[in-house]
Amino acid sequence: MCRNIRPLNNFEPPATSDEVYAAALQYVRKVAGTTKPSQANQEVFDKAVAEIAHITGHLLEDLVSSAPPKNRDVEAAKARARAAVRYGRPA
Repeated sequence: MCRNIRPLNNFEPPATSDEVYAAALQYVRKVAGTTKPSQANQEVFDKAVAEIAHITGHLLEDLVSSAPPKNRDVEAAKARARAAVRYGRPA
């Protein structure tokens, strides 16, 4: 749905609360269709971000995986390599 929302499950170390909040913020921005809500909508916007971040934290805590935890540096290198191929740039 939104390319800026990164997978957060099964990483070592686990996703931080800042990463969870950033994903929730991106989701709410996408759904709301705005990056900066009006003053009239700021409170409900912030409440939605907080609630989604909270439930996302619970989701990540409860998910189980038989795969070994992923390394953020390795995954970032893979993403850069995919982008290099996609956009025709050297990695």
